[in-house]
Amino acid sequence: MESLWAIACLALASTVSGCGVPAFSPSEYSERIINGQDAVPGAWPWQVSLQTRSGTHFCGGSLINENWVVTAAHCEFNPYSHVVVLGQHDRGSKTEAVQVKTVAKAITHPSWNANIFNNDITLLKLSSPAQLGPTVSPVCLPSPNLVLPIHLLCVTTGWGRTNIASQDLAVRLQQVTLPLITLSQCRQHWGQRITSSMLCAGGVGASSCRGDSGGPLVYQNGNVWTLIGIVSWGNSNCDVSVPAIYARVSEFRKWIDNVIA
Repeated sequence: MESLWAIACLALASTVSGCGVPAFSPSEYSERIINGQDAVPGAWPWQVSLQTRSGTHFCGGSLINENWVVTAAHCEFNPYSHVVVLGQHDRGSKTEAVQVKTVAKAITHPSWNANIFNNDITLLKLSSPAQLGPTVSPVCLPSPNLVLPIHLLCVTTGWGRTNIASQDLAVRLQQVTLPLITLSQCRQHWGQRITSSMLCAGGVGASSCRGDSGGPLVYQNGNVWTLIGIVSWGNSNCDVSVPAIYARVSEFRKWIDNVIA
């Protein structure tokens, strides 16, 4: 199985108010995560780090309201041994005002298929509500019937590997802009493994990589960012000429609403 990682892209706004508008401007988001660019601190306030209780980052995720985080099923979050860290930018900093939250329950999609990475989504219920503010706020969710334009530019963020020659994860949050590609184009690379529950992006000189898994793929509509994808899987060496695969969040909107209700 190819290595896995997570991405963030900008997405269509939902009807939820108070979501998807960072207090800090992302500035220009045109660089790569592989050979990439540090994000502006606080520019992606929904980005969370999933960590072991000893502080080792292993996946990303996205805050969707004060009580819930969405991530990838393949991250295999364990409430007994893992935590959610909100408001982080520099993993090496001892002075950031981060929030470390335990998780009351982790709910994986009932149709998650670990063999083909289909329906790669898990919801995490925080044990106590996140304290929302300039560096911690939710991303908007897409409508269930969202139709995304071809070649839409999206953004993915994460602390995954930044160099294919090293296993080291990024210390500061990275960002990259990627175009969506059609499922038919994606199947030219990956064949029939690509399902309607997936989105494909990239393949044009940029890539997310291991350690980014579970993180966001978002796009901007007006001044609002919407979560359209969850970093799922891709090429094992993070080849920047091959598109990466994201779980298509709009496909799961009704399931998400049912769970958090």
